[in-house]
Amino acid sequence: MVSQDRISRLAQQIGERLQGASQAPEDIQKGVQQVVRGAFDRLELVSREDFDILMDVLQRTRSRVEALEKQVAALESLVEERAAPAGETAAAPAVAEEAAEVPVPTVREQSKQDEASSGSADKPSA
Repeated sequence: MVSQDRISRLAQQIGERLQGASQAPEDIQKGVQQVVRGAFDRLELVSREDFDILMDVLQRTRSRVEALEKQVAALESLVEERAAPAGETAAAPAVAEEAAEVPVPTVREQSKQDEASSGSADKPSA
């Protein structure tokens, strides 16, 4: 969220510019501060730190999805190579055995690998 100090400074600057108004500058400043604070609250802003953390999570998730898509494509091509039009069911056990040999890291293992490769082991994960 936006800090109270920033809101106060913004309200003060607006108040300074409106000093020639009929009301006292303090009243204008308080009114503007309330309006600005209400506007910022309705915007539901996030901090830069939270945004950066979420972007990091999104990037790791995209990488994971891409890796899984490649594995699925490799397994599909393996199935297509092994499956003959007449003997499709006979080739299925052999394909299943080869598919079982393809190493698929668990989510926890992948997260550890991602943290190690990105150097973000000290950042909190979301």
